[in-house]
Amino acid sequence: MCTVSTASIRSMANMKRQTKHRNRSQQLKMRLHIIAAVVFILCAIAGTVITVRLYKQRKETEALIAAREYAKTEKFDRFRGSNVEYQGKNYRRNSYVKAILIMGVDRKGSMTESTTFTMGGQADGVFLVAQDTARNTLKILLIPRDTMTNITLTDIRGNVLGKDLQHLTLAYAYGDGRELSCERMTEAVSEFLGGMAIDHYLAADTDTITMLNDAVGGVTVTVPVDGLEKVDPAFVKGATITLKGAQAESFVRYRNIKEAHSAIYRMERHKRFITGFFQAIRQEATKNSTIVTDIFDEIQDYMVTDMGKEEYLKVAMDALSSGELKDEDIYTVPGESIMTEIYNEFYADKEELTPIILEMFYREV
Repeated sequence: MCTVSTASIRSMANMKRQTKHRNRSQQLKMRLHIIAAVVFILCAIAGTVITVRLYKQRKETEALIAAREYAKTEKFDRFRGSNVEYQGKNYRRNSYVKAILIMGVDRKGSMTESTTFTMGGQADGVFLVAQDTARNTLKILLIPRDTMTNITLTDIRGNVLGKDLQHLTLAYAYGDGRELSCERMTEAVSEFLGGMAIDHYLAADTDTITMLNDAVGGVTVTVPVDGLEKVDPAFVKGATITLKGAQAESFVRYRNIKEAHSAIYRMERHKRFITGFFQAIRQEATKNSTIVTDIFDEIQDYMVTDMGKEEYLKVAMDALSSGELKDEDIYTVPGESIMTEIYNEFYADKEELTPIILEMFYREV
């Protein structure tokens, strides 16, 4: 009979405990190694992401600085005068085509009274109309409100401080909310377009959107993008709706100011409302021959213009007689929108813009 001593039993128990302890230590070390490896990989990924983001931000900042410096120093005066030479061809300003600056101002109420410094609103929508008085046709250039160009700055008393590179929309604010504001915008747009002369201006406030819309029985549009349902449940992407009342202003003006480039994206809705309005007014004119006069009588106190009544009625009648305003009759200034820490800044591509201006306002000779 084999007997095992108490000492042997204790020794075996100690060996088991030691083995178990070693196994636990090895498992713990392995887990620590795995955790360290995971942490290292995550840090490496995070470091790469941060590095890429910082690199991207640095490149965007460099591009923004370069764009600002270029815009400040660029000597673009191609259209300062009636004759233009471009790519080996000569062009002359078409004397039959009038350049009319249309501004949608982000203020409400009557525009019959002058305002104090910066209280007259900003030019939220900027449209340059080419009115061909010989052919009775119109073409429209949409200019982004955030276009960076030289504008006139003043102090709170209206004293001119000089010019600086700023958002085009602000040029209107450095005026009186009426003629002076329009003149400041006209000057800024003319300089932006290389010195091209602008014949007339017309500014209207946001109240006129609903007035114009309802005067023609509502403007029919197709919703171009997702995300507008939060503004109006009817604004579902792809839906074709006839705007009624306040819907018109919501469709035309809404933008998420927290979203980058929102003013640029909104311009597609501007385009759709414009084409829809011209179609609607042409249809309404078949039933009401005085529709154009009626509309201008209604919005008279909500607009400012240097045109006489006969002149702006002629523009409207040309629009009616020219037939349907097509997409190809509406141009958009080409360029790049850059998001800064606070604002969007739009920098036009003047070389790509040149043939558009020639097409709209000049003729080859």
